[in-house]
Amino acid sequence: MYRAPLEDLRFVLHELLGDALLSALPAHAEYTPDLADAVLDEAARLAEEVIAPLRESGDREGAHWSPEGVTMPAGFKAAYRKFAEGGWVGLRADPGYGGQGVPIVLGAAVQELWAGANLAFKLGPMLTQGAIEALSLHGSPEQKARFLPKLISGEWSGTMNLTEPQAGSDLAAIRARALPEGDRYRIFGQKTFITYGEHDCTDNIIHMVLARIDGAPPGVRGISMFIVPKVGVRADGTLGERNEVRCLKVEDKLGIHASPTCVMQFGEEQGALGDLLGEANHGLEHMFVMMNAARLSVGLEGYAMAERAFQQALGWAHTRVQGKPPVAAPEGPAPIVHHPDVKRMLLTMKASVEAMRALALYAAFQLDLAEAAADAQVRSAARARGSLLIPIVKGWCTETGVEVTSLGVQVHGGMGYIEETGAAQSLRDARITPIYEGTTGIQANDLVGRKLGHDRGEAMTTLLAEATRELEALDVSGEAALVSLQRTALEGLQTLRLASESMLQALAGRPERAAAVSVPYLKLCGTALGGWLMTRSAAIASARLASGPGEVRRFLEGKRATACFYGAHILPQSLALARIVAEGATAVVETDAALL
Repeated sequence: MYRAPLEDLRFVLHELLGDALLSALPAHAEYTPDLADAVLDEAARLAEEVIAPLRESGDREGAHWSPEGVTMPAGFKAAYRKFAEGGWVGLRADPGYGGQGVPIVLGAAVQELWAGANLAFKLGPMLTQGAIEALSLHGSPEQKARFLPKLISGEWSGTMNLTEPQAGSDLAAIRARALPEGDRYRIFGQKTFITYGEHDCTDNIIHMVLARIDGAPPGVRGISMFIVPKVGVRADGTLGERNEVRCLKVEDKLGIHASPTCVMQFGEEQGALGDLLGEANHGLEHMFVMMNAARLSVGLEGYAMAERAFQQALGWAHTRVQGKPPVAAPEGPAPIVHHPDVKRMLLTMKASVEAMRALALYAAFQLDLAEAAADAQVRSAARARGSLLIPIVKGWCTETGVEVTSLGVQVHGGMGYIEETGAAQSLRDARITPIYEGTTGIQANDLVGRKLGHDRGEAMTTLLAEATRELEALDVSGEAALVSLQRTALEGLQTLRLASESMLQALAGRPERAAAVSVPYLKLCGTALGGWLMTRSAAIASARLASGPGEVRRFLEGKRATACFYGAHILPQSLALARIVAEGATAVVETDAALL
C-alpha cells in the first residue's frame, strides 16, 4: 500500500529550501507554505485512494491495441477523469488559460506522488505538461487560444514525437517530412516509442512532431516542430474531422504495461495536417523546452519508484519473521528488520531517496528563481544552476532509483522475485527511467560537454563554493556524528571540485577521454551534492530537536540518523568515482572496439 511521503516533502520544501521565499516573487505573490501543504494533502488523497489501487491491475491487464485505437486498463479512464476534474493537469499552467500557476518546485513535489502511486498513469499527464509548456513559450496567440484551454483542462492530452525507428536518439537522422500546403503542412513519417500516443482517456490528442520541411538544411539545423492533432481542431476550438494519424501498435515492454508506448504513423495517403510551432528549422530548440521539463520529471520518477520500493521493503521487513539476528531482539525468530544487513539495505534505500528528493526539488527551486526572480542577475545565476543540475537529477536519480528498487527485491528475498509481492514491478517499472528522455550517457555528455564545458566550469565552481560555505558555517559542535558527517560532506565537495577540474582539462585536450568517464562524473556530482543537502538536513533536524521536538520527534531523529548513514555508507563512494574520473579514461579509449 502506497503512502505519500508528506513529512519529508514538507521538510524539504519548508525547512531545507525555504519555499516561503517564493512569495517575494511577483509571479507567486500568493504562494505560502500553508497553500503548498493543502495542495500536497489533496494530491496525496488522490494518489493513495484513486491512482495507486490501479497499479497492479493495470500492470496485469496492460493497454490494448486494436485497429480502432488503444483501450486503457479498467479504471484508468475514470481515474483520469477525476484527475482532470481536480485541475491537476494544469497545476503549473498559465492561469490566463485555466491553469493554476503554482511554482515549479511544488509541481515537482506533486508529480512525485503520481509517479510513486502509479508510474504508468503519471506518464500521460507528464507529456501533456510538456506540450503545454512548448505551446506557452512558442505558440502564436491563435494557437494558444485554440489548444491551451483544452490541454490545461485535461479534456485533451499531448505527446512528444521525436524518435524514429532508424534514428533512435540521433535526431539529426530524422526523416519525417512536412510539405507546405498554404499556411499549413502535410506531415508524413513514422515515430516510435511515443508515450500515450493513442488512448481512450481524452477526446483528442495533440501531437508535437519533429519533421523536416522540404528543402530544409540537413542535420539538426533543418528540423521544425509541428502541432498535429489526432482530430482536427477548428478555429473556434471545436473538433473537426479525424486527421491522418494512426497508431500502428503498442510495444510489449518490460514494465509500465498500462502506459501505451506507441508506434505512430503520420500521413499514409494525403498527409496529416499540422501547423508550424515557432520558427521553421528551430524545432529542436523548441522541443528542448519539453525535453528539459520531461528530464526533471523523469528524474523524480527515479526516486518516486525508489520511495515506493522502500515502503514495500520496510513493510515486508517488519512482518517477515525469519532467523534469530545476532543483536538484541526478541527471543527466538524475529522480523528480519532486526538483521544488520537487512537494516543496512533499508537505510541505503531510505538515505538514497531522501538525498535524491532534496537535490531534485532544489533544482526545481532554481528553475522557479530563473523564471520569476525580479533581479536579472538572480535569474541568470539560477538559470545556469538549474541547467547544470537537470542532467544530474535525471541521470543520478534514475540510475540510483534502479539500484534501490533492486535492493527492494533483495530485502524480500525469494518472494521479491515473485510478482504477488509487487517488489518486482517496482524494479521493472523503474528500469525505463535511465533510458527515457535521453540515456544516462546522453545526460552525462550534456553535463560535461554543454554545461561544464560551456562556461568553463563557472556554474559548478560557484555552486561548490556556496555549498562549502554553507557546510562550514553549520554549528554541529558537541554532536560527534554530525561533526563526522560535516567533515565527510566537505571532503565530497572537495573531491567533486578536483574531479571537475580534471574533466575540464580533458575537454580542452582530448574530449573523448572526458566522454569515457562522464557517467562516473555525473554519479559523483549526485553523490557529493546529495551529501551537502543531507548534511544541511541533519543540522536542521538537530536544531529543531534541541529547541523542542513536539510531535515530530521520531521523524527528525530519523532524518538525522539517515543523513549520518548517508555520510558513512554512500558519500565514501565519491572517492571511488573520483578515481575513475581521474584515471579510468585510458582503459576505455585505448581498448580497440574489435576486442569487445
